[in-house]
Amino acid sequence: MFSFNMFEPHLGRGFQNRFSAQYRCYSVSMLPGPNDRSDVDKGGKIIMPPSALDQLSRLNITYPMLFKLTNKNSDRMTHCGVLEFVADEGICYLPHWMMQNLLLEEGGLVQVESVNLMVATYSKFQPQSPDFLDITNPKAVLENALRNFACLTTGDVIAISYNEKVYELRVMETKPDKAVSIIECDMNVDFDAPLGYKEPERHMPHPEEPTEEETDPSNYDVDLGFRAFTGSGNRLDGKKKGIEPSPAPLDPSDIKRGIPNYEFKVGKITFIRNSRQQPRKFDMDDMATNFIAFSGEGQSLRKKGRKP
Repeated sequence: MFSFNMFEPHLGRGFQNRFSAQYRCYSVSMLPGPNDRSDVDKGGKIIMPPSALDQLSRLNITYPMLFKLTNKNSDRMTHCGVLEFVADEGICYLPHWMMQNLLLEEGGLVQVESVNLMVATYSKFQPQSPDFLDITNPKAVLENALRNFACLTTGDVIAISYNEKVYELRVMETKPDKAVSIIECDMNVDFDAPLGYKEPERHMPHPEEPTEEETDPSNYDVDLGFRAFTGSGNRLDGKKKGIEPSPAPLDPSDIKRGIPNYEFKVGKITFIRNSRQQPRKFDMDDMATNFIAFSGEGQSLRKKGRKP
């Protein structure tokens, strides 16, 4: 007899290393149990049922386990890792941002398939809000947040949490492929301008310099400065006669007024040198030539007189 299924064993060996299943997906907030699993929303991994682990252990798949999620109704897909195998049978739990990317509602069907992805070397992100610029070191914050992710897909909008605030970033580009694995990799990270960000306007200075208005010198404030002995005194006998202050009249020549700099320009600082004459320095050569030793005249204490 002839067997018409002679190629069936070869087809089976071709697909034996591939995992494929369909589950109803729910957000992590629907996960039963007293424990708070909000940490799952901060990463890119899902929770699958124990039967998936049993099936994966029978297959000769590569580690780490990476999966492709597809919503056939909207033709949207993304990639993720697995965190635990504790979900109910026929159900898987996804981060909220991942359900938004796949346009899935609570209880929607999602196709889960095992895949092998290349290791990432470069990725570019675009923050979805200018508030991301308030972070002092965004690269360090993103690097710490990506530790909870297993892979990245171009076009996804991921969510990271920092200082009790959620920031959304769109994956603009990944290399060497549109979907890459970021587990134990050396990846260069770049940022695009945030969505809705506007460059601050730069006010250019007016080319024309402002003209100085001529002012009347009589309007200047006279700085009297310190004047000695202009106060009043008190008498010991208590009388007030002759103690009224009589300041000396101020001579107009004593008023010193600053000389304006008519060559002043905005943004230019001019250091005015001291205009006083420097004391004359004695030349040692002149002193040496003019000096003559013992050229003075002496005086005698005894007066010269005639002897008797």
